[in-house]
Amino acid sequence: MTERPPGGLPGLARMDHVGITVPDLEEATRFLVDVLGCEYLYSLGPMADETGNWMTDHLNIHPRATCPELRFFRCGGSPVFEVFQYTAPDQRTEPPRNSDVGGHHIALYVDDLDAAVAYLREQGVTVLGEPTTSSGPHLGQRWVYFLAPWGLQFELVSYPHGRAFYLAEKAAAGTAAPAGDITTKETT
Repeated sequence: MTERPPGGLPGLARMDHVGITVPDLEEATRFLVDVLGCEYLYSLGPMADETGNWMTDHLNIHPRATCPELRFFRCGGSPVFEVFQYTAPDQRTEPPRNSDVGGHHIALYVDDLDAAVAYLREQGVTVLGEPTTSSGPHLGQRWVYFLAPWGLQFELVSYPHGRAFYLAEKAAAGTAAPAGDITTKETT
């Protein structure tokens, strides 16, 4: 029997996948595979319920919503993207901003942030500003946001020498010595 941590979800092991809805499945496939380098895995579908409430009961969407096909992608050996293209009578088409309720972004780790940003720009991808260097518990991390063609916000992150939080955790556990003063330095 799996022990449940106090207040925690029984059996929680890791994140499995991220589901995203796109306006054009072919465009999303090209972006995920050709630009980001994800691996297409397989497709499922269609999903629809012409007379019942399955779509509402199971997915919290309009009962007449349809999804002719959904595709799965692996990205860098990590979590899988489950990509839907729905039609629905009450569908909203503007992606939420990070400041909106339900706003979100997907962060991708890269070893060389500057090379990744240069590559995205060469591909015509909208990169938001310049890379930022974090401070505090994230000291050692650099990041920058970019947009998918349909407006989904992504983030590139890189901390090839560790982040202060992780290095301090390892040092406290006696598993690794912190690099320099990265575990105690606070910047603003």
